[in-house]
Amino acid sequence: MNGPDAVRQSLATGTAGIALLHLERAVAGTGSWADAHAQIRAAATGPLDGGPHTGLYYGTPAIAFLLHCAARADDRYETAAATLEHHLARLTRRRLTAATARMQHGGTGSLGEYDLFYGLTGIGALLMQRMPRSDTFADVLRYLTVLVRPREQDGLLLPGWWAAHDPDPTLPTPGGHANLGMAHGAAGILALFALAMRHGHVVEHHAEAIDQLTQWFDRWRQHDADGGSWWPQWLTLDDLRAGRVSQSAPGRPSWCYGTPGIARALQLAAIATDDPARRADAEHALTACLTDAHLNRLTDRGLCHGLAGLYATAHQAAADAQNPALTQQLPALATAIQTAAHNHDQHGNAGLLTGHTGVHLAAETARHGTTGTGWDTCLLIT
Repeated sequence: MNGPDAVRQSLATGTAGIALLHLERAVAGTGSWADAHAQIRAAATGPLDGGPHTGLYYGTPAIAFLLHCAARADDRYETAAATLEHHLARLTRRRLTAATARMQHGGTGSLGEYDLFYGLTGIGALLMQRMPRSDTFADVLRYLTVLVRPREQDGLLLPGWWAAHDPDPTLPTPGGHANLGMAHGAAGILALFALAMRHGHVVEHHAEAIDQLTQWFDRWRQHDADGGSWWPQWLTLDDLRAGRVSQSAPGRPSWCYGTPGIARALQLAAIATDDPARRADAEHALTACLTDAHLNRLTDRGLCHGLAGLYATAHQAAADAQNPALTQQLPALATAIQTAAHNHDQHGNAGLLTGHTGVHLAAETARHGTTGTGWDTCLLIT
């Protein structure tokens, strides 16, 4: 779909994401239910895209996520949310069939097959919220356990989620790359496994898959001069051959690619597998991101790679943290995101991921200390 219909059903950049903010404000008492209902109707009324390119952030799954959040707040939305379950299951089955056929033929995967934004990790995140005990969700988890198994290519051991294409057209990685981030890579897969296990949804080889992923993060962990940890955004063939990363310094402390998202995934994995040492280590890595030196490298305010995403991640990690240091850092970060929301130019990008909708959603969480709708489950941080 193109034009207004595509914008309407986009969680990332369009009406569906904006409706989440109005819903969250209505639940919190800082906005009106009339506005929330109008925005939800605007997003959900009309034909929905159920094609192979859809995922958690666009199309039928995106609207299903919005309606699920709405039903948590107002049970009058439950019928509409339930209506989409059949379509969601059918869409997922088609995606699983295509992914399984690709693996059986020995082809290399793509981010769009398995990532959080467009792929089966994101669809799995929705199924975990909406249909957690379904065979469809279990089959997504089973597919991912196969996906993460290392495979050999030309004498080199590649992670199973290796993508044959570049992470970005402007950042070529000849021969492909292994993405480590939450939005498109291993951290997202790990977070889904960990959250599913934490809530009692376990399939065969589940713990083994978590162990395989955490071993990759252990292997490629880097250290800065202050003793903090960081991970490269992705690994290239040259990195694997050399046994060291070509990225010379940590990136910005963002949810999508940076240490915060990875550290939260590792913390969740440690909680799910009852590993107190890894849990403390992950919490230390995330806390270290909240120093001024790291925060000064954030030039963006949005959820994806800015202050809002860092706050949302730290907020959920602090709720689980055993070390009080992370919790002690949270008030200053909460003040910063509320100030950013107050001063944010609302005439520009309105989107959830990179625009002011995401900034204001994080600010609502900071203001009230909780999320009334569970909107941040689309980030796989809770």
